[in-house]
Amino acid sequence: MNEFIEALEQLQKEKGIDKEIVFSAIESSLKTACSRSFGTSANVRVQMDRENGNVKVFADKTVVEHVMEPALEISLEEAHTYNPDYNIGDVCVVEITPRNFGRIAAQNAKQVVVQKIREAEREIIYNEYKSKERDIVSGLIQHKERKNVYVNLGKIEAVLSPAEQVPTETYNLNQRIRVYVLEVRRTNKGPQIVASRTHPELVKRLFEQEVPEIHDGIVQIKSIAREAGSRTKIAVWSRDAQVDPLGACVGEGSARVNAITNELNNEKVDIVLWSDRHDAFIANALSPAKIISVDVDEDGLTAEVIVPDDQLSLAIGKEGQNARLAARLTGFKIDIKSETQAAEEAAYEDEYYDEDEEIEYIYEDELDDYDGEYVEVEEP
Repeated sequence: MNEFIEALEQLQKEKGIDKEIVFSAIESSLKTACSRSFGTSANVRVQMDRENGNVKVFADKTVVEHVMEPALEISLEEAHTYNPDYNIGDVCVVEITPRNFGRIAAQNAKQVVVQKIREAEREIIYNEYKSKERDIVSGLIQHKERKNVYVNLGKIEAVLSPAEQVPTETYNLNQRIRVYVLEVRRTNKGPQIVASRTHPELVKRLFEQEVPEIHDGIVQIKSIAREAGSRTKIAVWSRDAQVDPLGACVGEGSARVNAITNELNNEKVDIVLWSDRHDAFIANALSPAKIISVDVDEDGLTAEVIVPDDQLSLAIGKEGQNARLAARLTGFKIDIKSETQAAEEAAYEDEYYDEDEEIEYIYEDELDDYDGEYVEVEEP
């Protein structure tokens, strides 16, 4: 068994498996094996020598006058062969190591070691990818099963469920792909990686990798709104007045943003300037539409936006997408009106209020004709 001890020491160095954990696991498995030999393991203890690997089995037996259960009891006469000081009711420790227990111990030790190696490798992989949670990893599409796409990351597979797949993307076998790690889970079969191609943070991580100013913290991404496969809006701001955040993200000749749109299979990316002034931020968020004015209700988190007539459809976007993404980007409910529509509503309101004022003046004139302390006026 000395070779076994040497092997454990090697495992401890290479895999980081604590020898004591292996010893305890072997003892526990051998105790279970004892129940098959002795009918019970409740009073059985297995001890493995940490120096030479030898195994011995001991049973705690109660000293009685007449033995009824040999597995649990020992006569006073037999107990005295171990120690003459034993009395009725004492617990006598008896070695009961079976003759062929060395072979059983070796088999169990092998099984335990194999299991511990497997667990250690799983733990190493789990810790490695746990550190990559909320980050991007790259791999090859390995296979598809029940609408799930499995991506081989080298040591482990990541799964893209249908909900995390972009509807406009196709996923082909052996295609290299980058995915966002949503979660790393422990399961009975080892670590499981849940990945995404739709999460807004995927776009954020791509910008961090592609734009040094964002990676270094000079340019900050303040918010992102995304409809995966179609369009993303991203709001950026620079901590350094000398650094243009939009120019940094676009890159020379649009190289940086083009690299990101290519990774996203030509998903459109709007980069807008963030502002702590809500009216300015909302106007920027509705880019590329030109804005005439923004009236913000800070308490209600609503905003009324007026745009030139020819900009209304651009501001709203196809099926309302531009306005919808701008609302999610800014956190405000946005009501967009054309200049003509806003003018018509204003004129209507002015006319309505003028009529009210005229009625009020008529009533005041009628009241002047009365000279009493109490006047009852019939409502129209």
